[in-house]
Amino acid sequence: MSRAAPIRRLRDLTRYRIDLVGARTAEKNRVEKLLEDACIKLSVVASDIFGVSGREMMAALIAGERNPKVLAQLARASMRKKISELEEAFSGHFDDHHRFLLARMLARIDGIDADITAVDEQIEVQLAPFAGAAEHLDEIPGIGPVAAAIILAEIGADMTRFPTAGHLCSWSKFSPGINSSAGKTKGNGSTGHGNRYLARVLGEAAVVAGKTDTFLGERYRRIARRRGRKRAIVAIGRSILVIVWHLLQDPNVRFRDLGADHFSRHTNPDTSKRNHVRQLEALGYTVTLTRAA
Repeated sequence: MSRAAPIRRLRDLTRYRIDLVGARTAEKNRVEKLLEDACIKLSVVASDIFGVSGREMMAALIAGERNPKVLAQLARASMRKKISELEEAFSGHFDDHHRFLLARMLARIDGIDADITAVDEQIEVQLAPFAGAAEHLDEIPGIGPVAAAIILAEIGADMTRFPTAGHLCSWSKFSPGINSSAGKTKGNGSTGHGNRYLARVLGEAAVVAGKTDTFLGERYRRIARRRGRKRAIVAIGRSILVIVWHLLQDPNVRFRDLGADHFSRHTNPDTSKRNHVRQLEALGYTVTLTRAA
């Protein structure tokens, strides 16, 4: 077996898993549209209609139950606080046509769930030779076991083919795409088309990292405020990829978070003061600074 075979098999599995998750999401969207067609507003009340409460309610609809009060009483745990809203949500016109389609859709979702579970088991088997690398990647904010497996499947564990982190970012199209000359920006800022599977997992990881109290989370929020969410996702995705390269390039390197307060700790007070003064002067104010006692 060639050295590339284990990675290739892992890639086949992780890509198939992504496609299965996409198919499940599409089927869940069909369920929501079907319920809306029947004027069943379950998704307005429940944050996840495919949770335990939602599935029991939909199973009751399929079994023939139409009484809103009876359906609402199937709510579990925190959903029981919304009994009155649920009763109103089930005041629709769910008929046999909707029942037939809903039964098929839920069965398909359950089938896809079973397939994903089986694929996950195989991913764990194929990931065994790279368990150490996957464990290191799992330490990065925004990266979980599934994301770590996908990243390894797409870029491999051998970083010798990428002399620097910049080479990896360039190959994956997570490099800055803006050219400036004489103060003018040229081009549209696009980084081009790279590996869509890698781009997707890095984008998702960047969003998750953006919600954490970490260096990457604070950097995401700072960039999002100044330049927008899309640019923040690309920037943090690239940062994650740089970290990945360093962790895979040297197995002895471990991830260390710089902390959410890294920027405030390394901000030059004089520079910060000048920036604030310029901003106020641009708004038409005359600024006089007096040092606090």
